[in-house]
Amino acid sequence: MLRPRFARLARLPVFARAARLASLAFVAVALAAGCGSSSTGAATGDAGVGSDTGTPAPVDAGPPTDPASGPAAGNPDGKCAVPAEAQPESVATPTTVVGTGTAASCTSAAVVAAVAKGGVITFSCGPDPVTIELTETAKIFNDKGPKIVLDGGGKVTLSGGGKHRILYMNTCDSKQVWTTSHCDNQDSPQLTVQNLTFIDGNSIGETTDGGGGGAIFVRGGRVKILDSRFFHNQCDPTGPDLGGAAVRVLSQYNAQPVYVVHSTFGGSDALGNVCSNGGALSSIGVSYTVINSLMSFNKAIGNGANPASSGTPGGGSGGAIYNDGNTFTLTLCGDRLENNRANEGGGAIFYVSNDKSGSLVIQDSTLAHNPSDGFETAGYPGIYYLGKGPPQVTGSTLTK
Repeated sequence: MLRPRFARLARLPVFARAARLASLAFVAVALAAGCGSSSTGAATGDAGVGSDTGTPAPVDAGPPTDPASGPAAGNPDGKCAVPAEAQPESVATPTTVVGTGTAASCTSAAVVAAVAKGGVITFSCGPDPVTIELTETAKIFNDKGPKIVLDGGGKVTLSGGGKHRILYMNTCDSKQVWTTSHCDNQDSPQLTVQNLTFIDGNSIGETTDGGGGGAIFVRGGRVKILDSRFFHNQCDPTGPDLGGAAVRVLSQYNAQPVYVVHSTFGGSDALGNVCSNGGALSSIGVSYTVINSLMSFNKAIGNGANPASSGTPGGGSGGAIYNDGNTFTLTLCGDRLENNRANEGGGAIFYVSNDKSGSLVIQDSTLAHNPSDGFETAGYPGIYYLGKGPPQVTGSTLTK
């Protein structure tokens, strides 16, 4: 059922409706043009992301998350083929090994230094699983590529301690070194995150490029996420375009997709990722290809949707995935999205291509029990969709 403001948009004359849709796309244009200013100011979305005063309190600080209580990485029923460019990166010759064989040697300072150095990063933290709580965000420097790989070997958890974003890459942030004159469209760094768990990341109050990305924030270059898990991460609880409690991505090179392969986001009420929009993934104008992955119990908790209804802070769409912009594709293959929830639109997926040039493709996947408390597209439970033709759904099950 459409919210009243969408109904109002539908009733506008054609020229007025086109003007309104153009305004919805403003943030994607601003991001593409704002190469030099992104490190100090928030990107403005449809109704002014970052316009609220003060820093919101964490949604639920709670006790430290136990990564051992979460499900394994990936959807065990996912059988989709993984393309060559989405395969794991070799770590046979690491640039840096964090740790010297004991848990105590795997420190926050060692992780931050390794990420700043770049290259291929592995861990030697002893025989048992280890959680490394970061005291500051690990930040990538753009001149340390072209490839940067973080591989936890399936035994390493990086924690934000409920206080910090965990990992940050931004080709348009001058503090991380500008390497081209076209920071919004450059081919490196090429970041791969594999065999890691990210817990208790928190980007509340972060304003660079509109904020979001409680565990991982990426703008520019390329990024892929493989065989990894994301539990209890959060970003700001309100805002019309802000999102990605786990992952927020902007401005990928030549509009190539972000690959998310055999990864898990959430798993229970205690482990779900929570943000204004996009509990698991969020982007503006960026394509995602999500393969053999699990997203469950993630929440979009904002209110007032996008653009924000009068008197509201905005947000609340895309319990698991929030995609906005113009020409981009969201492809799901071999995935399971269940028990995600949105206060407004799209309990599982909020997908809006403002000029209706983008596509949503769902193959061999299951979407179940993803309530949209405000609105969704008729015939597609858990989804709000505006794009090129109807969603392309094959071999999949979509149920209330």
